[in-house]
Formats: sequence, C-alpha cells, structure tokens
Amino acid sequence: MCTLEKRGDLFFLTLTGDGEHRLGPAVIDSILSALSEAAAQSTPGSVLITTSQGKFFSNGFDLAWAQTAGSPAEARERLHGMVASFRPVVAALLSLPMPTIAAVQGHAAASGLLLALSHDYILLRSDRGLLYMPELDIGLPMPDYFSAMGRAKIASSSAMRDIFLQSAKLKGEEA
Repeated sequence: MCTLEKRGDLFFLTLTGDGEHRLGPAVIDSILSALSEAAAQSTPGSVLITTSQGKFFSNGFDLAWAQTAGSPAEARERLHGMVASFRPVVAALLSLPMPTIAAVQGHAAASGLLLALSHDYILLRSDRGLLYMPELDIGLPMPDYFSAMGRAKIASSSAMRDIFLQSAKLKGEEA
C-alpha cells in the first residue's frame, strides 16, 4: 500500500514495504486516495514527493494477481481493469495543484515507469535503479495513455523509440 505524510509544505507519498510495489487494485486505490487527500490539503508552496521503501519504486501491474483469475479470459479482464483503474492515478498526478517529484531509488518498470513519468520531475539514483517498459518482452499491448505519456514527457525521439519499441533498460546514469 502507501502512506501520505505532510511535513510543512511537503507531502511524502511512500509506497510501503520491501516488495516490488506491484500496482494491483488495492494499491491503485490507495494511491488515488492519497493523491486526493494531498490535493485537498495543498496550499501555495506545496510539493508532492513520491518514493518507495525497498529495492523497487514499482515493478508495474500485479500480473501474478491477474493470472490467478482462473481462466485466460478472466486474467485479461483483470489486467484491463488495472489498466483502466490506473488511468485516474495518472490524471490525478498531472492535475495536482503543486509540483510533483518522483524520487526513484530502485526499479521503475511498466506501469511503475508510467507512475514516475506522471510526475513533473524524476530523480533517479545514478548508482542503481532501472527504467524499463517490458510490454514487448512479455507480449502485452501498450495502453494508449502509456504511449501518449511517453510522447509528452520524453523529448528525444530516439529515447522514446528505445524505451517503448525496443524495451531498453535505462540505468540511472543513462536516464
């Protein structure tokens, strides 16, 4: 899940625990609730900093949960549900009335990368961490708002190609 802590004008949204911070329904709802709370409490000068505990920033949607649905059709339905329920998180981050910073100390993959890209700024450790869009590698289609965010946030067309069409794994220094 996540926590939201306010210290002065700073809001700290932290993905908690030592796991991969997979974005399943409960985590997505928790993040959306925290963003709503931050927006309601914001004042001039507020800033939101999103970070996580452990090795991973977020390793994307909870595909293991989707696959426990019982049948391939139900698994696809769960995956589509996560894709649809994550879109409001992206919209909430983009529309917050304050600057947002993703402090990425570990891996940000798939929807975890999109979570980071949804912020105004991304700070990534140069010595560890990874930005990665693995949809091609695992045979999943790219949701339309993922590619739209990439076009809006990644200025270099060659970097956009490398990330979204070649599943390049960018380490801190490269990113």
